[in-house]
Amino acid sequence: MNTHLDSNTATAILPAVPAGSFLPQPSAFKTKTPMRLGEQLILAGLITEDELDAALSEQSAKQTRLGEALLELGFVQEEQLLPYLAAQLGIPAVRLREGLIDPGVVRLIPRPLAREMRVLALFKVRNTLTVAMAEPQNLEQLDEIERITGLEVRPVCALRAAIEKVVPRAYENDFGVDTVTADFDTESIQVENEAIEIDLQEVGSMADGSPVINLVNYMIVHAVRQKASDIHIEPGIKHSAVRFRVDGQLREVLKPRREFHPAIISRLKVMAKLDIAEHRMPQDGRIHVRAEGRAIDLRVSTLPTVRGEKVVLRVLDRRNVTFNLDELGIPPNVLNRMKQTLARPHGLFLVTGPTGSGKTTTLYSALELVKSVERNIVTVEDPVEYQLELINQIQVGAAKQMNFANALRSILRQDPDIIMIGEIRDRETAEIAIQAALTGHLVLSTLHTNDSASAVTRLLDMGVDSFKISAALAGVVAQRLVRCVCTNCRNPHYPSAEVFEAVRYSGDRKRQFVRGEGCRQCYDTGFQGRTGIYEVLLTNNGIRELIFQGASIEQLRNAHHESGGSTLLQEGIRAAEEGRTSLDEVMRVASAE
Repeated sequence: MNTHLDSNTATAILPAVPAGSFLPQPSAFKTKTPMRLGEQLILAGLITEDELDAALSEQSAKQTRLGEALLELGFVQEEQLLPYLAAQLGIPAVRLREGLIDPGVVRLIPRPLAREMRVLALFKVRNTLTVAMAEPQNLEQLDEIERITGLEVRPVCALRAAIEKVVPRAYENDFGVDTVTADFDTESIQVENEAIEIDLQEVGSMADGSPVINLVNYMIVHAVRQKASDIHIEPGIKHSAVRFRVDGQLREVLKPRREFHPAIISRLKVMAKLDIAEHRMPQDGRIHVRAEGRAIDLRVSTLPTVRGEKVVLRVLDRRNVTFNLDELGIPPNVLNRMKQTLARPHGLFLVTGPTGSGKTTTLYSALELVKSVERNIVTVEDPVEYQLELINQIQVGAAKQMNFANALRSILRQDPDIIMIGEIRDRETAEIAIQAALTGHLVLSTLHTNDSASAVTRLLDMGVDSFKISAALAGVVAQRLVRCVCTNCRNPHYPSAEVFEAVRYSGDRKRQFVRGEGCRQCYDTGFQGRTGIYEVLLTNNGIRELIFQGASIEQLRNAHHESGGSTLLQEGIRAAEEGRTSLDEVMRVASAE
């Protein structure tokens, strides 16, 4: 398949380059005898004469250009400098960014030559190739580029440091759509035939073309490579936005042209077997694909907005998760407390935390620990995210006209040993779960609460009697996910007094912690990957008595602490002391109550 992008294809992936992308020349200096760069900047009030003298000395010492010296010394910003460079050279100046670079033409100039000459091919219109150059007036370089590419070269001015920074990234395999989709016809991504039957005639003329198909495939493969948990495709005024959620944080990846948004949405709807004619109601579906040789499930959700439909794809890649409690990074003392709870023959085991805190992974890991051929295990989920062996999984939802409560009533007639409920949302479900735990079943479920003690008050708020909670509750795990410091750019760090106060740190405040400075490997975030922090509340006789008496949250927390339990904040601080995360990240995730 021909993967090179022509000018029409490129517009499907990259925003059109408006005239404003090339910084205008200051009108005050469009004279027949332009002043020197330093004089222009002084006249504009951007630098002083002393700063110019310092920059000239720096230029002489390092044999660099005046503009580079001014930037290095911090006297001007790139946005301020470029218009004056353009006026000085009589050539448009450009600030490099990924959205300005067509990945289909970058490799027209070989990487070694681009690095040596400090040039970068930006985009091609018919037979004219626009090239960012640190020395746009170098005729020898221009002739060499025209000879290699066979195209007419239009030079634009860019800062040498900017070119040196962007060139390595531009030649990476995951930078451009064409390099990622080059092998889509073979093994890179395949739609599972049993799940999807695609008829391109139903999509419409725009989605019939390969640019939209390639763009959708690119998003999926790129998300898998970056270990993203979600893909967000959002309509805007001039462009759509494609964002990936990586390590719990959203980052923008692409900005396709706005007019291609309906075609992208239609393509995804066809893949998920949704109604492409329905634009005013939310829809949910699934896509099964094979990306880079492994099976990937995509859970698709559409939502109408005032600017068009937004789509979110939950990426379910079994390789990115482990369903083994011993491999979740749980400290040994906390892990032992969790295993003690799961070893009980009956009772209610709850996992609490906000959305995206890893509750489902913990529940699945618990099921993997307790499952065996001697036990009948049934789950009720909305939806079923991963399919597990030796476990009977039931998916419920409004569309199936079967909720958690109705499913639980049927399950109790199936002679179960262990029941997993995706979430306790209402009193009816809570009552049935408590009743199952009291009649000899081990019941696992989730709640949305801030900590382990709050789970008790949440059940009380639902209307469950305190004596039933006291008798049935075996244990509660509260958890959060914190980002791990990037191992490639981690450096020693001494937190400020404000951070210590915020987390109520009681240890040695002169000790050394770590944090990431940001690098290409972690996309300048300073973090890569996530680990969990856990708080485990085991119900002993004292805590059961407090629950029975309707004790307050503070009383339950004190009893938990007296029984040897730690809080989420304490576990987060411990992770920071071990160098797994930073204190700033702990402060962001865990509150000091």
